[in-house]
Amino acid sequence: MTSIGIGLLVIAPVYLSILLLLKALHSLGQLLHPVIEILPVYLQSKTAFALAVLLIITFIIGTALRTGLGMRARYKLESALFERIPGYAMFRGFTQRLAGESDEETWKPALVETDDSALMPVFIIEELTDGRYTVFVPSVPTPLAGAVFVYERHRVHEVDVPFAHALRVISRWGEGAQDMVAAMKKK
Repeated sequence: MTSIGIGLLVIAPVYLSILLLLKALHSLGQLLHPVIEILPVYLQSKTAFALAVLLIITFIIGTALRTGLGMRARYKLESALFERIPGYAMFRGFTQRLAGESDEETWKPALVETDDSALMPVFIIEELTDGRYTVFVPSVPTPLAGAVFVYERHRVHEVDVPFAHALRVISRWGEGAQDMVAAMKKK
């Protein structure tokens, strides 16, 4: 993959997220226009008011999703709709790991021994029934791009470091890898 392609993998989601946020703010500003007209002139900024309302709505939804009913509703929505979107489960696992909220077995930081006895930082995606591991080998310095391999169990060493630390090592061209090597679990 070329540098442009890898760059697009990083820039495109950020750009699309910003566009979506701006569209939401514009639509919310139009919807709130009658309310904004009532406010004093110095408070009549559609964008600021829409952003405040959007933050309040986001807070309310986030709080509701932490309740038992909210968690069940989220689970049903994810299983009925979002799980059918290709890549959603992987992306969800990735972001939950990044936030430190996941106990899932996916995206576990590890080091793989290569044929020439070098150690390569990877993320364990799953353990196969025959004991081998499917691993994601991220590109440096863009950990969201990379390749998938299946390695024998004896070549994959889990490391006891936070997911975010492993991402930093990759995005910083290996700086901090000493901690990963020190935290390597021997099998």
